[in-house]
Amino acid sequence: MKIGIIGAGNIGGNLTRRLTALGHDVSVANSRGPHTLTELAEETGATAVPVEEAARGAEIVVVTVPVKAVPDLPSGLLDGAAEGVAVIDTGNYYPQRDGKIAGIEDEGLTESRWTERQIGHPVIKAFNGTYAIDILERARPAGAPDRQALPVAGDDEAAKRKVRALIDELGFDTVDAGGLDDSWRQQPGTPVYGLREGVDGVTKALAAASPERTAEWRA
Repeated sequence: MKIGIIGAGNIGGNLTRRLTALGHDVSVANSRGPHTLTELAEETGATAVPVEEAARGAEIVVVTVPVKAVPDLPSGLLDGAAEGVAVIDTGNYYPQRDGKIAGIEDEGLTESRWTERQIGHPVIKAFNGTYAIDILERARPAGAPDRQALPVAGDDEAAKRKVRALIDELGFDTVDAGGLDDSWRQQPGTPVYGLREGVDGVTKALAAASPERTAEWRA
């Protein structure tokens, strides 16, 4: 499968490592240009490209950049993507880093709904509460008693199935966390955020979440 990854930080870098190892054709980009990704490309076999080219032909695109950087992504970013492309948003709103985003704090949009509006394409929220090291070290075969589960939220059911299948291939179970307007259940400060448990634990943590954003997570 052709996969584009926009953002080569901890999550983006480790997804590049795992997905290339699984045989996927990965293009990876960051804001500083492909010349800064030479080592990652040589290590993994991924193709380093400008951000404008990251989604070209991709069936799945991973957007893993700071929330404040989302509006700076090129317009028409997904124009060259494959038909039916699934876009994964791994982002989290950290006011101390991102500053106040009125759409999130004043309008009450979930972080991923806000991101979706910025890029003009439906997104699937996944990997946002996952430790980057776990992508490398905690993969397990299906049915393993210690297999970790990740929540996945989104409105596009076909895209969600595609993303959940990819996560299963990576070695993790998934829990359907509902539509994008329900994705507050997996935002920072919720019980499931950073949780290293299986399907039952993740399901219970999602159910226990509160929609109130605590002071720690407000600007």
